[in-house]
Amino acid sequence: MPASPQGPGRPITRSRLNRLRRTGLARYLRFKRNFPRLIRTDEIWLVLLAGIVGLGAGLIVAVMIGASRLLHLMLFSTYSGDVSGAAYVDPLRIVAVPVIGGAIIGLLGLVLSRRRRTAIVDPVEANALHGGRMSIKDSLILIGQTLISNGFGASVGLEAGYTQGGAALASGLARFLQIRRSDMRTLVGCGAAGAIAAAFNAPVTGAFYAFELIIASYTIGTLAPVIVASIAAVAVARVLMEPLSFEIGFAGSLSASNYVLVIFIGIAAAGLGILIMRGVAFTETLFRASRIPVWLRPAIGGGIVGTMGLVTPIVLSSGHSALHVSLDATIAPGMLVLMIILKSLASAVSIGSGFRGGLFFASLFLGAMLGKLVAWAWAVPFGLQAAPIIIAVIGMSALATAVLGGPLTMSFLALETTGSLPLTIAVLTASVVSSITVRRLFGYSFTTWRFHLRGEAIRSAADIGWIRELSVGRMMRRDVKSVTNTLTLSEFRRMFPLGSGQRIVLVDETGRYAGIVLVAHAHGPEVDVETVAELALNPKDVLLPQMNIREAASLFESSKSEELAVVDDRSTLKVVGLLTEQYALRRYNAELDSRSRDTASV
Repeated sequence: MPASPQGPGRPITRSRLNRLRRTGLARYLRFKRNFPRLIRTDEIWLVLLAGIVGLGAGLIVAVMIGASRLLHLMLFSTYSGDVSGAAYVDPLRIVAVPVIGGAIIGLLGLVLSRRRRTAIVDPVEANALHGGRMSIKDSLILIGQTLISNGFGASVGLEAGYTQGGAALASGLARFLQIRRSDMRTLVGCGAAGAIAAAFNAPVTGAFYAFELIIASYTIGTLAPVIVASIAAVAVARVLMEPLSFEIGFAGSLSASNYVLVIFIGIAAAGLGILIMRGVAFTETLFRASRIPVWLRPAIGGGIVGTMGLVTPIVLSSGHSALHVSLDATIAPGMLVLMIILKSLASAVSIGSGFRGGLFFASLFLGAMLGKLVAWAWAVPFGLQAAPIIIAVIGMSALATAVLGGPLTMSFLALETTGSLPLTIAVLTASVVSSITVRRLFGYSFTTWRFHLRGEAIRSAADIGWIRELSVGRMMRRDVKSVTNTLTLSEFRRMFPLGSGQRIVLVDETGRYAGIVLVAHAHGPEVDVETVAELALNPKDVLLPQMNIREAASLFESSKSEELAVVDDRSTLKVVGLLTEQYALRRYNAELDSRSRDTASV
């Protein structure tokens, strides 16, 4: 027998070994049960969890970038790390590889459609509607689809896979430890922050990406976890790979007259961003109207993108290498216009045909080219005091803001890549102008626009999921007293004397809802009717169990009623419960106070 750790002469018996195992399991279960309370009482535990999430997010980004480079090397025979920046690619590969990738995506989608019916939840939707809950299995599927799309040359970026992986890791860890809703949402933001920070070698950019787009708020309590996650992710990425960042030195300053140009770039970037987002939706509409089988659409889209790639390979993949090559290069205005048009169309066709990925990297490239084009057009009549590359950085940030909706995120990206405060102020100005213009003329970022097309009324990642969870079915009373509407007034008074209840539901001979009678009203001395059907209130206005508190409150207001019946369906009108306006508003205020306390605690 093995020796005991307490002495060589004391053997470990089977019963003692089982007792030790039970003791260890009990300690583990006790720790897991008490961990949510530890996080609430000592925020250092949440910071430690955020650091673990950041390490995982950095690892995910490194693996995805390595896999993408390997695919580009094998499929396009390019060593540039990204096919978009290659000097030469075999024309046959340019056309054939995206088609093959589209076929794989289509067949994979066909298999998945037979096994699942719901859409994959991304970090924004998870924090807005589901309290941070994400499926790891679904996220792995999306990561795989994004890698295939990008690796086979579709004009999409990897950032959707980065953030999905980091956020899903955080959500899975939070659900395993059973921590509260607000902390889970913070951890999901930490995962996304770490992913973006590792991708751009920019921890502050990653942090504000989380604050603006994933958590949708900034508090002192969330600052430390998000920053720690971003730094941890960058540290891992620097160890495992060469960072995909771009450093631009700028030691000068911009004069006040240059800000007219900055504002103009912000407006132009907003216009191009709206066109791109509209273009994606229009392309999807065209593919649906064409009646081409869903599984075949990505292959056709890949063929279209490959054909455009014959003109210039910058339309392929994310465009990150193309941005490095083109940012400081001298490009003719006609070529700039052609690059903007082709890259915009390629991105719209890629996403519209069914490839998976994001527009973050594409918007950076398009914004930089737009900045160069505006700089050339501005220099002809007015002259240009700043270098074209500086205008390109401003355009890059402004267009990315128009698409993503994060002005501070892009401003800090400019600060971390250039180290210039004057340029950062100009970038912030252009980004704010771009953001305001998009919100005024369009109202959505790319992510929230996609939700709008699906019928989801989400404008940010602010937590509104609890409102949907507070449904009529959860709030209604099920012990409803009901009688037929053919009952005479005298019979009704005899069955329900004063004090026996406040309201009675009426149903017809088939059991369908027919209105509500107030007991006090039925006993009024001035009431003289034959049947209680003549006393029925709100025979047409009914609630459904799946309605949320906002919909219920709206119906209470429009019907001018203090109580409404709940029916299972508008076709059958079978009464399943009753809800009063007073109780619904009380529950809403209680939940609102609870969420406010959670926010104040962080």
